[in-house]
Amino acid sequence: MSTAGPRVVVAGSINMDIVLSAHRHPLPGETISGQRVQFFAGGKGANQAIAAHRLGAAAQLVGRIGDDLFGRDLRNFLVGEGLAFDQIYPSKGASGTALIVVVPTGENTIVVVPGANGQLSAADVEVEIHPDDVLISQLEIPIATVTHFFGRGRSVGARTLLNAAPAQLLPAELLLLIDILIVNETELAILSGRTVQPDSPQSVAAAAQLLQRAIETVVVTLGAHGAVACRGTDLLVVPGRRVQAIDATGAGDCFVGALAARLAAGEALEQALGFANVAASLCVERPGAAGAMPTLGQVQAVLQIK
Repeated sequence: MSTAGPRVVVAGSINMDIVLSAHRHPLPGETISGQRVQFFAGGKGANQAIAAHRLGAAAQLVGRIGDDLFGRDLRNFLVGEGLAFDQIYPSKGASGTALIVVVPTGENTIVVVPGANGQLSAADVEVEIHPDDVLISQLEIPIATVTHFFGRGRSVGARTLLNAAPAQLLPAELLLLIDILIVNETELAILSGRTVQPDSPQSVAAAAQLLQRAIETVVVTLGAHGAVACRGTDLLVVPGRRVQAIDATGAGDCFVGALAARLAAGEALEQALGFANVAASLCVERPGAAGAMPTLGQVQAVLQIK
């Protein structure tokens, strides 16, 4: 692994996304007709690493893929993106898979089957970490692995970002190792136990502040409503950007990867949030997840227009 300059080191999932397009989401027990099926590289870890990489960061992905056909295709995609493959390990059996239903508004529902991601171990994340690195993880890999990874980061002074998705209660041991927690409004409601109104920064902040008892900075992504960050007693509000959404599947991951990339580059949190918000808005204008991540030039072009 390269040691030149700050890096974004991601320990996380690598999935094959099976995306079904339909005119609406089916009700329980209902069968509906769809328009098409597509296959895209995805997984929160892969998406976030590729976002950071395309946005100019030196990114390293740590993960596992299966020895199936999906694993072969995922390997080819990641190598084609220019990500190092020395810490993406093979597992016997199926790769991680996500079944995603997307409707015309771009909204989606997702079911994830971990596959090889569930085998990512503490030993796998024994990677080189430097004090100026930014570490990212999520909850599509075992929590014990995330805790070990962040513990190693904290021991050398690296910054840690947890995207708490899929949402679940976090053990105290892990909470103490998180510098920045990133969730969407649904995940925030689950973790805080409070109803969240995404169009009300005060409602979002009230729920986020319940999580600040253990974590100094909580960032909440709100889709078309932008993002809100609570840092200490400060409330940072990033307004949404109006776009024609096609597929929101990778938007949250794009935000996380973009935020980490700018923090690794030395940018202040407020500026990094604005950059990440623009990056995520560009992501939803394209189908798929990992392949929909924008480039640094594309984000800069929008920021210059503003």
